[in-house]
Amino acid sequence: MDPITKALLLSWDVRFEILLPLTLLGAFQFIGWRRLRQRGVQRFANGWRLASYFAGLALLILALLSPIDVLSGQLFAMHMIQHLLLVMVVPPLLWLAGPFATGLWALPRPMRLRIGGWFQQESRFRQLLRLTTQPGLSWLLFVGILFGWHDPTAYSLAQGNGWIHDLEHLSFFGSAMLFWWRVVGAGPHIHGKSSLLFRIGYVLGVVPPNMFLGVAIALAESPIYTYYLSVPRLYGISVLDDQMIAGLIMWIPGSMMYIAAALVLVARLFINADRRNDLPKDVAMGAVRRTPHPPRLATNE
Repeated sequence: MDPITKALLLSWDVRFEILLPLTLLGAFQFIGWRRLRQRGVQRFANGWRLASYFAGLALLILALLSPIDVLSGQLFAMHMIQHLLLVMVVPPLLWLAGPFATGLWALPRPMRLRIGGWFQQESRFRQLLRLTTQPGLSWLLFVGILFGWHDPTAYSLAQGNGWIHDLEHLSFFGSAMLFWWRVVGAGPHIHGKSSLLFRIGYVLGVVPPNMFLGVAIALAESPIYTYYLSVPRLYGISVLDDQMIAGLIMWIPGSMMYIAAALVLVARLFINADRRNDLPKDVAMGAVRRTPHPPRLATNE
């Protein structure tokens, strides 16, 4: 193994301001999961949900503290991989775990009741949260941050300053959590449960702007991000080749992740339709006889 690769593989950054909150979040999730499991609430306390949450935390640590973060300052393509982890992989894994319910059950009962009260129908906190996390606003915030941080000036500023670099990561991750909250359909359902058709359109709506940005980066004929002209080039990869690879990563694998999420939702749509079609005829007819009007199919999952 050459010295550069060896040094990079050992370049783990131990940052307690990141490790401590992530460790606490993992502990809270496990405590709440265990308490719900003891009460027989299998919906939120099954093995795959816990595995999904811890996989998300592990990948978040990998993105922020491993050699990926070090290499992102040397190779634009590695920064794009870090971006994919923060925006397209970690958030859905965390939301699939149903962390709201398990997080509440990790708290002492008085605190659990108090925080649960914030999400009651008439709560001011719930109304404010509902107002500030409307689907359209969350979508615009997600796309706006994606384009904003890929502005050459903003990108170079973030790479040259520690706290701005952290702000970039935090805004990417925070906006992605808001976006995937709606796509996954996880609780708390302060806006009501969105229909699968809405969620399919919502996630597919990101594909065109993501592809546009990826294509623009991949096909640029000159360096867009001049920051990489000032750092040593690793493994003989030129600035333009590095930029093209990064654009291709955003363009193809990045877009495919949104499309894959949409396909999962489409599959659930067909599964739900099949379940309704499989109702026994006597049950269906009984429902019709008891209802003065034809039964209305639910649009929610």
